[in-house]
Amino acid sequence: MRGWDNAFAQRTNQIDIGGKIVFLHIAFGLLGGLGLFIYGMQRMAEGLQKAAGERLRHILELFTSHPVIAAFTGMLVTVLVQSSSTTTVMIVGFVNAGLMNLQQALGTIMGANIGTTITAQMVSFNLQDVALPAIGIGFLVSFLARKRLHRYLGQSLLGFGLLFLGMSTMSQALVPLRDYAPFVQGLINLGRHPWLGVLVGALFTMVIQSSSATTGLVIVLTMQDLITLDAGLGLVLGANIGTSITAVLAGIGANVTARRAAMAHVLFNLIGVLVFLPFLGPFTRLVRATSTIPARQIANAHTMFNIINTLLFLPFISPFAALLARVVPGEEVILERKPKYLDWRMLGSPAAVLSATKEVVRMGELAREMIQEAVQSFVDEDRDLMRIVKQKEEIINELEREITTFLARASQEGNLTAEQSRRITRLMHMINDVERIGDHAENIVELAEQKMEEELVFSEQALGEIQEMHQHVDDIYGRAINCIRTDDSKLAIQLVGEDEIIDEMERKYRTTHIARLNEGTCMPTSGVVYLDILSNLERVADHANNLAEAVAGIL
Repeated sequence: MRGWDNAFAQRTNQIDIGGKIVFLHIAFGLLGGLGLFIYGMQRMAEGLQKAAGERLRHILELFTSHPVIAAFTGMLVTVLVQSSSTTTVMIVGFVNAGLMNLQQALGTIMGANIGTTITAQMVSFNLQDVALPAIGIGFLVSFLARKRLHRYLGQSLLGFGLLFLGMSTMSQALVPLRDYAPFVQGLINLGRHPWLGVLVGALFTMVIQSSSATTGLVIVLTMQDLITLDAGLGLVLGANIGTSITAVLAGIGANVTARRAAMAHVLFNLIGVLVFLPFLGPFTRLVRATSTIPARQIANAHTMFNIINTLLFLPFISPFAALLARVVPGEEVILERKPKYLDWRMLGSPAAVLSATKEVVRMGELAREMIQEAVQSFVDEDRDLMRIVKQKEEIINELEREITTFLARASQEGNLTAEQSRRITRLMHMINDVERIGDHAENIVELAEQKMEEELVFSEQALGEIQEMHQHVDDIYGRAINCIRTDDSKLAIQLVGEDEIIDEMERKYRTTHIARLNEGTCMPTSGVVYLDILSNLERVADHANNLAEAVAGIL
């Protein structure tokens, strides 16, 4: 590889620096090298993520209870995935799904900023000679390995090699610029005006969406003696601001809390840079003391900035959260994902069945809210409601698993009466019906999205019929949930069969719909969606009837 690098350098040095050919060599070499660097980093991160599997998600979910623990967790996960952007996007997703509150997210994001500096530390060591061997070995392992773990690790090694091959390509492409006065003068100006370096670093990072790539390029510039530590620091500080654009993009369309988490990444880095700029002189002297090698100094500065910034912010997590509430106003919606009433200490006692019943009722009420919100989102074309329904669908699925496991354990205890055992069997049937109702709510949301994307038009009569049918379905379903709550078999028997009213409504509305089609007042594409809505509501009534039958003992 050194021979190829030297040949490239000799060819470019033989051409006048003002010539177009040299400019193209530099531009393509820099662009190609940067592409290899970013692609290699992505491949390495992807391989590490796949090798770690879902463990990373569980780590983020479980070990973020305290700000300091959250910071260490964010740092650890980012070191493993080699991308603060990936960690931050995961955090925003967790907050949006209700798995993590804002204060947990803040600590984790701060830790992620520290973790991402490991890439710069690796790059600062001149490991370009291992690039081709790493590519070769990584390719062979990923191509020939039979076990998935080995293939993922091979992919990571391949990405590692591509990353350093990209560094080598960029480094050699920049050689002719050593004698190009305008470029050298521009870099000198960056050193004289740190705020300009911050701006350039932030904008460049926003474009390529990788602070590690920006920092890597700065390290390459220092290796070629094209940039001083003073100029490099501004670019590195700016890279920390620019990388937050990924979190902002991830927060688009998310709930208020998730958008606050995304904004936290922006403000954390922006405020940190503004605090650092007045003390850039002392900070530069401190960085110089860490190493005599310029590339190592840049990497150390990147790490030290994020560590110091995190230490400054951690004691003020609560005030920072209050500031975010002002910057991103709105009502915070908190969805409880975990069971509220299941107590594993009650297993073996009659109280276990009672607590499970309360949890099934809660699950049923949640599914009822989903149907209400799904129909409303269809009528009003409300994307926020659509998003909430999808979040609740995930909660419904989790509750089904938790309650099923709890009931299975309760039935194995052996201390239950015959009636309690029958009640457990009925509850098993109930949670299956409630989960299916949640699925129908999600189906309606998908139809609402289709309505918006295809700009389907519905007549006032059609929308009115959907709302009227939903009101009747909601009444039947609400009474079914009340039967579960009270375990009133007489009330349940009275309710059994009322789904036939909904069946008759569906037949009636189908007939009027066909009449509208014949009259040309309804578009065929809209009509298909309309009939799907009716079908989903009719199935909800069927499941409500199943709930009533379960309470009445008709299985």
